[in-house]
Amino acid sequence: MPHLESDVLVVGAGGAGMYAAIAAARAGASVVLLDKSLVGRGGATVMAQMTVAAALGHQEPDDWTLHLADTLKAGRGLCNEELAELLCRGGPERILEMDAWGTRWAREGGHIKQETAPGHSRKRCCYVDFLATGPAVAGTLRRKVGETSGIRRISNVAVVQIAVKGGRALGAVGLSVRDGRLATFHAGAVVLAAGGLTRLYARNSASANMGGEACALALEAGAELVDMEFVQFFPIGHLAPRLVGMDPIMWDPFRYKLGGRLLNGRLEEFVDRYGGTDFGRYTATRDLASYAILKEVEAGRGSPHGGAYLDFRHIGEARLREAFGPVIDRLLANGIDLTKTPVEVGPIAHYHMGGIRVDGKMETRIEGLYAAGEAVGGANGANRLSGNAITEALVFGERAGRSAAARARSGAPPWEASLAEPSIERLDALKKGKGSPGAAWPAMVQSELQRLMWENAGPFRTGGKLAAALERIREMRDELPDLRVGAAGAYNLDIQDWFELRAMLLSAECVVQSALARRESRGAHQREDFAETRPELERNQVLELRDGRLCSRWITPMGRVEADRG
Repeated sequence: MPHLESDVLVVGAGGAGMYAAIAAARAGASVVLLDKSLVGRGGATVMAQMTVAAALGHQEPDDWTLHLADTLKAGRGLCNEELAELLCRGGPERILEMDAWGTRWAREGGHIKQETAPGHSRKRCCYVDFLATGPAVAGTLRRKVGETSGIRRISNVAVVQIAVKGGRALGAVGLSVRDGRLATFHAGAVVLAAGGLTRLYARNSASANMGGEACALALEAGAELVDMEFVQFFPIGHLAPRLVGMDPIMWDPFRYKLGGRLLNGRLEEFVDRYGGTDFGRYTATRDLASYAILKEVEAGRGSPHGGAYLDFRHIGEARLREAFGPVIDRLLANGIDLTKTPVEVGPIAHYHMGGIRVDGKMETRIEGLYAAGEAVGGANGANRLSGNAITEALVFGERAGRSAAARARSGAPPWEASLAEPSIERLDALKKGKGSPGAAWPAMVQSELQRLMWENAGPFRTGGKLAAALERIREMRDELPDLRVGAAGAYNLDIQDWFELRAMLLSAECVVQSALARRESRGAHQREDFAETRPELERNQVLELRDGRLCSRWITPMGRVEADRG
């Protein structure tokens, strides 16, 4: 079995992972940077096309404390204030460092241009251009990783286990996507930067590697998760016609710059039926817009793909081109002419506010195990402020990498081959082909899980639906050993799918169990059977594994003076 040694192991090579690797290397650590796809081209950052929030004060006077106030307001009382402060205080330094590394932020009059986005009290959000902010950020980090000595990049390896002994992380076990073999990685510290979990849902804006693996790996290693019930659903994600090479959440700036009419399947405006006044403008909140669209679908008045129409036909081509010139051409290349045809939109899973519980150094309760980026829970509370996602990736990535390098300098206990035995036993069992000829393939069960999560744990939840989802998820976990896996060795995607599914089921169980326990509506968690926000539940929900069972407790949000409830 291949075995590699390094000071720091970074799992996941999106924005947070690459920044962590750079920070660890410039602190003097040797780094192995792993990704299950291609280093620098997976994860959420490269897919983002929107803006990045940081209180630079270039466009108008601003301060990180004002950014923090907006972040806490959006978080509905549940932000980990220590992490939220790190995010807002550290954002400007990271943006300027990226500028120095070559990110071509849009400029105006010699300064970085900043715009106002929903929820921000200042013009605070910078960007490269409408289509390329995420790819530009990822490209800059990819180049910087390549220029930085001490970073070994390895693609196509999916980490399936964090190796822990005596409460200390010692490395990981990875599965090679190419040849189906396991490999072990010994390190003085491990950074989990493998993203969020929105691929648990049938409708999502996620990349292929956002199935909750980071949360599952951390939980099984002995770390805690926090606020897993808070999944952010973007109300007007693109459903149809087919859109290639463009962000499915791209319609937000169209609406707040130009308006745009939301129409049901009968081409009627409908937001007013649900308490909104959105006609031709962008005034309905995201939760109200999501609710109105889904209720129209339930009533049989949805668009053909189960959403609503977003119509710009009342806006002339000249105005569309003035606001979004090159984007209009990209849409035309996709066969979408906004002057002639409305598009279909609907709520899609977009971001996860919950995740791995860490302290101010990004360290979990497992010594030497860190987290960064969307895998971290708590900074955004019950609802993320627009523009905070890439900022979080950069700030938390840098801090996690620097902290991990410091931890690694204290040395690590030696590697023991027995640490990899759980993964070896699982893989051996799979290769023996226990599944019966009629059993399902892992990819089929993944699809079933995505449908189940969308229908029962989506934007609007009830106790009955959540309980049914929890029961089926636990059945699926019991069925895992009997699934069919092909016998081929190289490029056997069944094996990768099986390990992915195993992690997806554990993360899904965490989301549903937490959602069932939170009997209120708050931020992105909306219960139709508990519509009110309850002051006594202004608490974070923490999950851990005890003897293989998920256990939860409620705590006071970090940064508050009250003690844990226990």
